[in-house]
Amino acid sequence: MSLVTLLPFIVLIGAMFLMTRSAKKKQQAAAQMRNDMQPGTGVRTIGGMYATVKEIQEDTVLLEVAPGVHAVYAKNSIGAVLDDAEYNRIVHGDDEQETDGTVVPDDASSLTEGEPAADDADDDVAKIDLGKKAEDAAPKDTEAKGAETKDAKADGEGDAK
Repeated sequence: MSLVTLLPFIVLIGAMFLMTRSAKKKQQAAAQMRNDMQPGTGVRTIGGMYATVKEIQEDTVLLEVAPGVHAVYAKNSIGAVLDDAEYNRIVHGDDEQETDGTVVPDDASSLTEGEPAADDADDDVAKIDLGKKAEDAAPKDTEAKGAETKDAKADGEGDAK
């Protein structure tokens, strides 16, 4: 066999080796993170729940999910170990991000503060009349209207409702 026929197989095996190697490194880093947990550390589970570590066993972790509420989880269910500042910011809302001074109100009533109400608006604004005009409301001539209706229906523009 020549080297040219073996080259695709060599490339495929090399790509598989590189993919498994990076996945193995990620798994080792996650295992190291879980082993470095200490009681009192804030964690996020793979389900997205934030809790505080109370006890660490061989394969399980006792988490305090709320004050006085404890739950036992598998160590593999810990998605991330958070530092204290990040945990407090997420869970307790401490050390909120700085804003640029813009305050967004909770309701819409403060958005119209200082503006005139709709009734107090200037009369300069043209009002739109949505009603029918007087000439359209009264039929001009019954025969002429009947002829217009027949012509309209002949054109395919019937009275569609």
